Amino acid sequence: MLSDKIKKGLERMPNRALLYGTGLHQSHMNRPFIAIATSFTDFIPGHINMRTLERYIERGVENAGGTPFLFGVPGICDGIAMGHLGMKHSLPSRELIADIIESVASAHSVDGIVLLTNCDKITPGMIMGALRLNIPTVVVTAGPMLSGRYRQKRLSLVRDTFEAVGRFKTGDISETERKELEIEACPSCGSCQGMYTANTMACLTESLGLSLPFCATTPAVLNKKIRIAYESGQKILSLIKDNIKPRDIVNKKSLFNAITVDMALGGSTNTVLHLMAIADEAKVEISLDDFDRISRHTPHICNIRPGGEHFMEDLHFAGGIPAVLKRLTSLMQNNQTISGTDIKDIAKNASVYDDDVIRPINKAYHKEGGIAVLYGNIAPEGCVIKQSAVDADIHYFKGKAKVFDSEEEAMSAILSKKISKNNVVVIRYEGPSGGPGMREMLSPTSAIVGMGLHKHVALITDGRFSGGTRGPCIGHISPEAAAGGLLAAVKDGDQIVIDIKKRKIELLIPQAQIKNRLSRLKHPPSKAKSGYLKRYSKLVTSASTGAVFKT
Repeated sequence: MLSDKIKKGLERMPNRALLYGTGLHQSHMNRPFIAIATSFTDFIPGHINMRTLERYIERGVENAGGTPFLFGVPGICDGIAMGHLGMKHSLPSRELIADIIESVASAHSVDGIVLLTNCDKITPGMIMGALRLNIPTVVVTAGPMLSGRYRQKRLSLVRDTFEAVGRFKTGDISETERKELEIEACPSCGSCQGMYTANTMACLTESLGLSLPFCATTPAVLNKKIRIAYESGQKILSLIKDNIKPRDIVNKKSLFNAITVDMALGGSTNTVLHLMAIADEAKVEISLDDFDRISRHTPHICNIRPGGEHFMEDLHFAGGIPAVLKRLTSLMQNNQTISGTDIKDIAKNASVYDDDVIRPINKAYHKEGGIAVLYGNIAPEGCVIKQSAVDADIHYFKGKAKVFDSEEEAMSAILSKKISKNNVVVIRYEGPSGGPGMREMLSPTSAIVGMGLHKHVALITDGRFSGGTRGPCIGHISPEAAAGGLLAAVKDGDQIVIDIKKRKIELLIPQAQIKNRLSRLKHPPSKAKSGYLKRYSKLVTSASTGAVFKT
């Protein structure tokens, strides 16, 4: 066992003494040492139920003959960090979390690790760290939140709070209703109720084969989630016995399966960043073109909020990810999972209980998958859009640029009603390096929707979007403005064309004028003056490669 390095031999007498100092019994020394990395925090509703899940993972480990050790991993709530400078720390926290997993597990020579996670950047960060370690790993995602209720209407965070800001601004809702929505939109623990980043990543983690069946969609409040935690604690011991490691599971086949499921679900555009970063740690090459190619051949069969009207709880009771896999069997490549059952066998044994929540392929909501990758002079390295959340009649959009050098400037203009129909809102210097941190633009996009402009206004940025964004909103424009991309040279009034069907985005000015503007560019000073964000801005790569650190 790896843990023999810290517990076997005469020279390890001091190490054992310290371990006994934690309260270990002598019998624990002969068992595999299992780390349980928990991202419990009082800050995040998706994580406040983790104290119970920790207990049951520990019980499972002990029951199966392991010695459990808990350690903490930091977590940031994207919703709370949204719309202000705090969001600059969200994506960068992914790299910190990967480093913490690698460092703590390596320092203590554990034999296996259970990752207890749920929200946004925490899940991919933990997986990235586990892939570096390449020791047996099980992922437990803590589950989605239940839908809220207001006068018999089901509520979700994004539509009924972020978008409600714009609706209140236009007088569409009263102060009384606004207050009720604020209180009732998030009624329980769990990750926010739609196919936003946290739930998308949970679904893709299960599709990769790193968590047990139904883990992704089981609501946080159900006892079934506790049983999954217990079974996951047991499962890590069998993975150690059979020497099954995460790089045995995360390979090109499983990554392509995850992308396929992502497209079928209409998942968050953030998954492009995260799956590419996971692939980088797994030493597997995937590109933006792989996402677009798979999207063109994968029907969009689940229409969960924000694009549709279903919620995560609906997906669970319709059969969960196993049922989605069943629909997609012909598009999947067989691969092993931590459950001991291959992915196609999981699909074969699944049942679909609601043909509208998880539609048959021949009755899909859209013929193509949820995400499209666009290229053009303004994004020669690519950019992404959640096409499943864009009305079909605006898949082609032409408008005049309104340019802002920060999210705050854009948000002020939107709420001050300075954005008109047929405008393309350009938010730049918010990329991985220039931001730094590649902030999500959910506040501006939600305000546009709430004010009724989402069918008449587009938004493009070198930042990124929450999974809750809908409308013609394009993110990850690469190269970013701070790297000298053409986005930095766009001026108010420039014509921009977005053509999703043709996968094109173009700034309509002559090439000679483009060269002239680029030669005269004067970038604003770096926004990162000190600390981690300054280091991050110097190390991070383009969004087109997953915004990972240079090595």
